[in-house]
This record gives sequence, structure tokens and C-alpha cells, in this order.
Amino acid sequence: MSEPGSHEFTVASSRDIHIGRVVGLRVDDVVMPGGSTASREVVEHLGAVAVCAVDDDGAVTLVHQYRHPLGDRLWELPAGLLDQPGEDPAETAGRELVEETGLRAKRWDTLVDIAASPGFTDEVVRVFLARDLTEVGRQAHGEEEADLVVHSVPLDEAVRMVLSGEIVNGATVGGLLAAHAVLTGGVPPRAADAPWRHRPTRFASRTR
Repeated sequence: MSEPGSHEFTVASSRDIHIGRVVGLRVDDVVMPGGSTASREVVEHLGAVAVCAVDDDGAVTLVHQYRHPLGDRLWELPAGLLDQPGEDPAETAGRELVEETGLRAKRWDTLVDIAASPGFTDEVVRVFLARDLTEVGRQAHGEEEADLVVHSVPLDEAVRMVLSGEIVNGATVGGLLAAHAVLTGGVPPRAADAPWRHRPTRFASRTR
């Protein structure tokens, strides 16, 4: 058996269970350190972006929208899927910000990349920090976006909502805490076009 941390987890075989519009489910037989194989269910995802838009007064824009898997409305950062082939993630973020909130930003940085639940899905969300905001009017698409409510909340209050359990969306939690570290703690963000090592690609390649 190899030393801990040195084994290459190769895939002996793979089979598709379901291929949908937004996600796919496959089962991989993965070679374990002792030579046996173990089945791993993997939910493939397009990947997504989220936007922590902070105005000159230090307030962040949140949306309150229904999430069916939890059966509840959640406080979240504006976000969207990477579902447009060839579109840069920062461009997707800018488009989603306009559609959901009616805001356009001139200044963009990368805050964090959030692996949603790497034990079973390859979904990773890149969260951007958007500043120098102007109002341009919402461009909501579809019934779901038409139902969401937009709120402007002081960043400190949003962090309190995270720590009190009022905000539970993973990308929103990570994005708000990272924005607070950048804007109040002097921690520098990454460039908007920073390398994205774990961006999901497998499901997107199926749809092309």
C-alpha cells in the first residue's frame, strides 16, 4: 500500500444514471489505496457565480427567493449558472447582477471559490466583489426571478445574519465573510480573471 497522501484515485469504470438540464448523476468505481474499488455517486453541475455588490455606504445587496429543495425562501447573493457557452465568469456575474437587482458595477474582484459539497458534487461557485455601482433597472427573466425581493443591507448586519443562522446559502455565507475581510480587514482580493482551478467542466461538455 502506498504512503498516506500519495495514492492516485483512478476511475476503473463510470456509468451515467441521469443527465438533466442543470445537473447530471453518474456513478464512478474508484480504485482505493488497497487495490479494491468503491462506488462514488457524483452530481455533475454547470458551475455558478455569485455577486457581493457593495455600495459606497458599505451596504450589500441581497435577494430573498424561494428554493424548492429546502421549501423556503432564503437570503442570498445575486447568482446564476455558467450556462452560456464561451461567456467569461465575470461577464456572467455582471449579467446576473443586472437581471436580479438592476445594478451595474464598474469594479470587479474575485473573493472566494466555494465547493458546495465536494463529497458528492463537483459544483463550485465563484463569488465576486462588485463595487462602483449604478442603477440601470432590473431585467428579470422568468416567473422565479420575478418573485424574488431585493434588499440592501449593511455589510455588518449581513455578517450578523450569517452568524445567527438567518443566512445559510453556502456561497452567500462565504462571500459575505470574505467581503467583510477585504473591506474591513485589509485582506486583498484576487483579480476578476484569477485562475479557477476547480471550475466544473464535465457537465458543460455534455451539453455542447
